[in-house]
Amino acid sequence: MKKTVLPRSVPHAVSIPSSKSVVHRLLICAALGRRPVKLHLNGLSKDILATAACLEGFGTELTVSEREIIVKPGPASEKDVVLPCGESGSTLRFLLPVCGALGLHGHFRMEGRLPERPMQPLEAMLEEKGMLLKHEGALLSFSGTLTPGMYHLPGNISSQYFSGLLFALPLLGEESTLCAEGRMESLGYIALTEDALSAAQVSYQKTGDYIWHLPGGQHPQLPEEVSAEGDWSNAAFFLCMGALSPKGITLHGLNLHSRQGDKAILDLLRRFGADVKEDTAAGSVTVRRNQCCPFEVDASAIPDLVPVLSILACGAAGDTKIYNAARLRLKESDRLQTTARLISDLGGNAEEFADALLIHGTGTLKGGTADSTNDHRIAMSAATAAVLCGREVVILGAECVEKSYPGFWDDLERRDE
Repeated sequence: MKKTVLPRSVPHAVSIPSSKSVVHRLLICAALGRRPVKLHLNGLSKDILATAACLEGFGTELTVSEREIIVKPGPASEKDVVLPCGESGSTLRFLLPVCGALGLHGHFRMEGRLPERPMQPLEAMLEEKGMLLKHEGALLSFSGTLTPGMYHLPGNISSQYFSGLLFALPLLGEESTLCAEGRMESLGYIALTEDALSAAQVSYQKTGDYIWHLPGGQHPQLPEEVSAEGDWSNAAFFLCMGALSPKGITLHGLNLHSRQGDKAILDLLRRFGADVKEDTAAGSVTVRRNQCCPFEVDASAIPDLVPVLSILACGAAGDTKIYNAARLRLKESDRLQTTARLISDLGGNAEEFADALLIHGTGTLKGGTADSTNDHRIAMSAATAAVLCGREVVILGAECVEKSYPGFWDDLERRDE
């Protein structure tokens, strides 16, 4: 699908959908519990539907709509289960350890680039502790049951490995310890997992920098009704549009006290020179263009923001460096490469390095045709770039936004005051 975005195109206000990171976690806790849970949310995405479909494979009954998901836990399936995780890395990495804790056997069915994305050293740790794993193209077969004990992984590869184990290890019969070795990245996502576990009354003790002691024999127990907060990762695209537009934009549905790592976008916009006003009581943020200053960004904790921050950098006259971003090469696309190409295709100038981007901003872009490369964050970044362009931006493969934000194009075209 092609989508044409007019230059300087910015909606007046947008209500941001629920955080898929939060919804993933609440769904898993609800499915592992022992009573029905009603989850209130604003909007669905392909990734959330992938987690829901996998949980149904577990034996959970789900009733899914745009505004709520009702989760009724069932007995773990004793059959060979088929878990369609689609392109959702979160779904796969969260649920693979849970399958081992429950003693399930079957396979995950992957799509897109997901079979190419790394799963070591998580797989080695799971195999050491009792699981049998086998890759066959887009299928990952699993069997065996995890044993409690000491689990240790490097902290600088993927926080999703730790989240999966934090969901799984309390289900085992005895206490386990999970230890992160070295530097821990994407701390905000670990915080979201801890919040979900706490909401579900799963106890743990945290010692040292990143060592979790997890008593066994626990089953999550969420309240009968829970709500998912708005998504700061998706909000970032519209917030950056506001920072590049004199008329600005107001976003609703956000938790200003959120522990989502991508809430850091507000501080980054202030460093850029934008006018940022927060209304904590209303859960809203208004951003307008003011100064446009080059900046430097350590992306290790906020990798999903890199494409749209790169577009923001094009709006400042001068050089912006975004570094510690090597993990972006293993996303839905090689995002260092595809972000640099996006900027070039729209008339800008960006240099790509092994773990960094250097954007030579001029304050404007020309416009033109941009290929999303089936990457939702590249597509939405291309739409953000239209604010800087002198002519329209035509985005190829625009349907890929369904992975995380199916209503993005409708929200972009919203003109109600």
